[in-house]
Amino acid sequence: MSQIRLTLFVLLFTWQLPLLAQGGYNEEEDKVSMNVQNLIEQARLESDRGDYFPAKDHLEKALQLAQSIDDQKTQGVIFTKLAKIEFLVEEPKQAIFSLQKAQEIQREIEDYANLALTYNIRGYISSSMGEHSIALEYFQSAHTKFEEEGLDQYIPEVLLNEAKVYMKLKQYDEAKSKLESSILLAKRHNETRVLSNALIQNGKVNCALGNLQMALTLVEEGMDIASNSDMVGTLNEGYLALSKIYQKLEDYKSSNVYLNKHLRLSDSILDIRRDNLSPEKRAQYVNQYRNAENEELKDQIDEAEAESNLSRITTILSISLITILSLLTLSLYKNNNIRLKTNNMLHKKNDELIVAKEKAELASKTKANFLSTVTHELRTPLYAVTGLTNMLLEENPKQHQVPHLKSLKFSGDYLLTFINDILQINKIEANKVELDPEHFNLHKKIENVISALSNSAHDNNSVIHYEYEKGIPETFDGDQLKISQILINLLGNAIKFTKDGDIWVRVKKVNQNQNDYVLKFEVEDNGIGISKEKQEHMFDSFSQGSVQINRKYGGTGLGLSIVKGLVEILKGKVYLTSELGKGTTFFFEIPLTYSEPKEKPKVSEESKKLQALDLSNIKILVVEDNKINQMITKKILNKMGLHCDIVDNGEAAVDKVKEVSYSVVLMDIHMPGISGLEATKIIRSFDKELTIFALTAVTLEDKMHEFDEAGFDDIISKPFRQEDFEKKLYGALSGQENVTA
Repeated sequence: MSQIRLTLFVLLFTWQLPLLAQGGYNEEEDKVSMNVQNLIEQARLESDRGDYFPAKDHLEKALQLAQSIDDQKTQGVIFTKLAKIEFLVEEPKQAIFSLQKAQEIQREIEDYANLALTYNIRGYISSSMGEHSIALEYFQSAHTKFEEEGLDQYIPEVLLNEAKVYMKLKQYDEAKSKLESSILLAKRHNETRVLSNALIQNGKVNCALGNLQMALTLVEEGMDIASNSDMVGTLNEGYLALSKIYQKLEDYKSSNVYLNKHLRLSDSILDIRRDNLSPEKRAQYVNQYRNAENEELKDQIDEAEAESNLSRITTILSISLITILSLLTLSLYKNNNIRLKTNNMLHKKNDELIVAKEKAELASKTKANFLSTVTHELRTPLYAVTGLTNMLLEENPKQHQVPHLKSLKFSGDYLLTFINDILQINKIEANKVELDPEHFNLHKKIENVISALSNSAHDNNSVIHYEYEKGIPETFDGDQLKISQILINLLGNAIKFTKDGDIWVRVKKVNQNQNDYVLKFEVEDNGIGISKEKQEHMFDSFSQGSVQINRKYGGTGLGLSIVKGLVEILKGKVYLTSELGKGTTFFFEIPLTYSEPKEKPKVSEESKKLQALDLSNIKILVVEDNKINQMITKKILNKMGLHCDIVDNGEAAVDKVKEVSYSVVLMDIHMPGISGLEATKIIRSFDKELTIFALTAVTLEDKMHEFDEAGFDDIISKPFRQEDFEKKLYGALSGQENVTA
């Protein structure tokens, strides 16, 4: 009987081929098509209830009917739906086979919209099986196809699935980027299921990255959507995420509450799954599939059997054979064309990648040269500003002039810091920033920062409050310059966005292990606040609240990006909380090591060592084209008891070195005529022993090899700190080896 059914099924299938070739469905085919759609809808409802086996049974019957009328598009859709069910009932190999069948059909008929859906499911299954690289390839293919077909509403789910793979690989920055895009698109297309899940996943990623307050906000927002839409699975995942976040926040009571909610809901879900996927249930539906009769299909087969005769069968079989051979030939032809097109496309893409790589390398080199030139042009006049200010402060100025000179000094130092920060962003991106730990007084350092910025706060009619937790020591070993930069940026930000308000700077202890501390710094204001949408991007370069805020309050948008980079270099973490109209609080936590207080000498060790040398016969040549810088450098050297000659170009420097026996040459780089690099190369051709320092504003590491190749002994950056200058000079004059700073 089963063999007869199979034969009649083949007959029915081949009988429909000529009709399809003539175009259009007849009445009988229309009836079958409606039955197919009814079976698919019934399977969907059963799958939603968790009745996977009856859903699978109905999809297989729908597939048979779709094949009987040669509805290839529907066949592809059914194979994709079957794969989902087969994976749910723990038949992954069968699921992969069904997806391959779907892909073959959809490629052949160019049903790219459904092919994209198939790719997405294939990626999900591959990810679940641990095949992460394969999964990412399928998700990327799905993404591309959806874009090509203009089906942007499906892209948020693909991005969400990609993010989950990156989370499994612990590539959290990549996952965060995908999730942020998914959230934006899901909101745009009102995809609440994807939006809820993406928000919770983004919360998990932020938790892994240490942004706990942001993580909490995101998960709670996602759970609100899940709760309102009865998304039980998503809600359950949110409970577990909240438990982990509260555990990291050391709120163990809340963590335990959400963990219990997760366990109770997991038990309920598991009970339903066990009931629907038990061996008894599986056996029941397998037997039902083997023995049950599809009544609608049987009616159609009986009608076809009654009307058929031997001659018609012979004719139909002949037509069927010819059609199959034609389809095989066409398929081979298409596959060959596809292969050729794919090869051509791969060669083209490879060429494009090579060109793009070359462009990227050129852009990187151009950027480095641009930064080198711009910072040099800025630092050269700054050398005059800071140098003259220091001199005026040391020459007993009038009492009413001291505050102005100190403000000028602070502005010059801050501008120099800003220029250095631009370079620092470049260094951070290239992983070239190093720590410079030293002994310092943290309490006084913060007081100095607040004092320096208090005038700006006063201009906005705001008051800065300072709280240093009792029990925290004041002196530590650490990179005080980077800590100052962080505080200046955060406090400056708070002042800028707070008018007629209050600003609090707090230092608290997070934990302590003997002399090793983890301190939390808080900068809180009651200013304009930041919206939730903008908070996610506040630490990106050139990012502020909005274009309108930029225009109203000013700023380049570099500050918070620098803060994030510096905190990460200090092995800490940074995060924020904010509410529009109520204010913002920035937090950063960093490790510091306690160090016993040390009395700061009035005269630096370098100065003492230098003064101990016989400087009477020391001659120094200063090569500098800027008149103001000539004067400043000469005054600094004279104050140290050193004699110097000055020339303003490279040619004159070469001539002077030939005429006079100098101990040290301070060589500027950018000058009219030959540069300092060229002048040094010429000098090295006849004098290998002379100590030559590059006195320059260029500090990019990418340029350092040029100084080495030219023959410089060391580099002194302008504007320079006198202690650094004295240290290098002492090393050169005493014959001790210098360490490049």
